[in-house]
Amino acid sequence: MDSAPAPSPSLSPAALHRLVQEGRAPRLLDVRTPGEFRTAHIPGSYNVPLDTLREHRGELLAHLDEDVVLVCRSGARAAQAEKALADAGLPNLRVLEGGIVAWETVGAPVNRGPERWDMERQVRLVAGSIVLATGLVGVFVPGTHLIGTAIGAGLTYAAVSNSCMMGVLLSKLPYNRGPRPDIRKVIAELRSTQ
Repeated sequence: MDSAPAPSPSLSPAALHRLVQEGRAPRLLDVRTPGEFRTAHIPGSYNVPLDTLREHRGELLAHLDEDVVLVCRSGARAAQAEKALADAGLPNLRVLEGGIVAWETVGAPVNRGPERWDMERQVRLVAGSIVLATGLVGVFVPGTHLIGTAIGAGLTYAAVSNSCMMGVLLSKLPYNRGPRPDIRKVIAELRSTQ
């Protein structure tokens, strides 16, 4: 009987904070959108959005050692990034437990920029608005409520599969994209700190 590979160990925010304070910080790759990264990120982290990481994982692999911690808002995108890098051959990756939310909760330092809504909040706004609008319109136009039902089914699938198509689509909006990190610059920075 085949068993699924064991997930990489996660790292608690307190343990990561201790490593940073001791000067033994691992490489921190933040896989959120550039907009989310600009709002708040762990000092010393590199922004490599999930889609960029997937696209350039081979190039990144040559500049990453085995001490890499992946960061996102809550851990879901970081887990996807972990799978992509592990599939490319980088072992011993870790995911920051609870993401940047947990990091801030323990009082660890963050670099702050202009406030933006995180992806999860944007998904809730769009999904809730569609369900509300189709529910109201459904009073006058029979069958419209089925759109809200489809959104509910999509959200259920997103929870079960730990993926979110609406989040992927929203991440493409200019509000979330901002200037895309230049992968050559990220690689140069990674190389200079090896």
